[in-house]
Amino acid sequence: MKFSEIPYSRPDLAAVLEQYDALLRRFREAESAQVQMECFREREQLESHFYTMATICEIRNSVDTRDAFYEKEKEFFNDNGPSVDEKRTEFYKAMLASPFRKELEEELGSLVFSNMETHIKSFSPEIIPLLQEENRLMTQYQKLYASAQVECQGTVCTIAQLTPFKQHPDPAVRREAFLAEGRFFDQHREEFDQIYDQMVKNRTEQAHRLGFKNFVELGYVRQNRNCYGLKDVAEFRRRLLRDWVPVVSSIKEDQRRRINGPVPGKMKFYDDTFLFPDGNPVPQGSTQDILEAGRKIYTEMSPETAEFIKVLFDMELFDVESKEGKAPGGYCAGLPDYQYPYIFSNFNGTAGDVEVLTHEAGHAFAFYLMAKEIPCHALRENTAEVAETHSMAMEYLTAPWHSLFFGPQTQKYEQAHTENALSFVLYGTEVDLFQEIIYSNPDMTPEERNQTWMEIDRQFRPYLDYEDLPFYSRGAGWQEKLHFYMCPFYYLEYCMAGIAALEFWALSLENWQDAWDRYVAFVRQGGKKTFTGLLKASGMQSPLDEGCLKHVAETAKAWLDQHKD
Repeated sequence: MKFSEIPYSRPDLAAVLEQYDALLRRFREAESAQVQMECFREREQLESHFYTMATICEIRNSVDTRDAFYEKEKEFFNDNGPSVDEKRTEFYKAMLASPFRKELEEELGSLVFSNMETHIKSFSPEIIPLLQEENRLMTQYQKLYASAQVECQGTVCTIAQLTPFKQHPDPAVRREAFLAEGRFFDQHREEFDQIYDQMVKNRTEQAHRLGFKNFVELGYVRQNRNCYGLKDVAEFRRRLLRDWVPVVSSIKEDQRRRINGPVPGKMKFYDDTFLFPDGNPVPQGSTQDILEAGRKIYTEMSPETAEFIKVLFDMELFDVESKEGKAPGGYCAGLPDYQYPYIFSNFNGTAGDVEVLTHEAGHAFAFYLMAKEIPCHALRENTAEVAETHSMAMEYLTAPWHSLFFGPQTQKYEQAHTENALSFVLYGTEVDLFQEIIYSNPDMTPEERNQTWMEIDRQFRPYLDYEDLPFYSRGAGWQEKLHFYMCPFYYLEYCMAGIAALEFWALSLENWQDAWDRYVAFVRQGGKKTFTGLLKASGMQSPLDEGCLKHVAETAKAWLDQHKD
């Protein structure tokens, strides 16, 4: 059965809640751990069906945001998802209070119970109306963003389709593309500012009602950052400024000289993603060629990936071409009832097509493998740092096959990918710091937020020059990143995972099979350990360890010095 043939039906919410109540009664009345475990598994299956339908709705709405039916269905899940969350919270409370908790922990592991305790802190029935309003604001933002139709070089584009123009060999064309993007955001400036302002106030009110000082504290809880806290992150940033910024600044100066940038020590923002004087590496062939190369890679990589990729293609579990009305971005979503993943993307003819394919394939492979090997949903659930390591490491572990995508441009791609990975860590860290400041000061005006972004950016990316780009020079460039609106505080995880991925990459340079075996072992652990626990079990450093950042950055820089074009 193909994804397009999977039936969708709106869940009967009253019946779902009634079944939940019945399970809760049975659980509380149970006279053995065995009966309580049976209730726990039935609860997982009940939620599995509800969230499978929610995911099908989300995917089909993302593929075409103009589809009135799925827009209405998404409103249903926006409004009623919090009610299911309320029942889950009640169930977690019952498990934590169980007289058989010791036996349940022996079955599920202590981390599952620790995560339940964290979840309980993040929810109360009192905030359901706020969660519903937050969902509506996110849908409003996504629809506004997806409505973009901007003109560049005589072509009308979505924001995603502007990317090739942003990487054009002619700097005038690159500048025109960024100006076109900025005009769309400037034309809708009041709407974007208003939506975000409402989101900040909404999330702050959620935090206050739950007893938190601000949404920063609640954000850490919701991200389940279960092996580090605010002080650890502050120290991470300090080390990054000391050990990472100088390396990236040096790499950026090499890039500026390569492309004949006009000002020593400064990179025009519209030049930042243009890496080579003869143009950035691009995939060879059509979208279908890229997909077929992906099929070949995973068929050859290992028996596990061969089985996975066959299912992905047989069921057509992806939609990757950019088109009008399609939501921006890319993601992998799991369909728990079917134990299959789905990949959503917006190909635009750049190297990013390959990166998003291999990145989301990392998520998809992890979901597929865990669904097959770990029956308990709770033991598959891992934190975002772990999940992003699955995906970002996969980008590197496909390196032996990158020539299938890039042909004679493969070396350029390898260099570009590594340079971009290093600079991304700086951007991602400033995204997290920006949100920490914003949610610590929720009454900031839009102008104050923009000024804050520019102040942070000067610390982490001191080499950038935004001159002549009004949208970016006024500090509003952060608004084009969906995570600020859709996934608050989900960004530092990319940085932690990116550093771990670079460690897997370094291992693969010495022994690819050893790196792959460690990666599969990492994936197979699911959510049984914390991020730092999984890294240590794999014999690697944590990004939070003293010396890790310096070692990873210097290793990558040394490789670049040996292999740069």
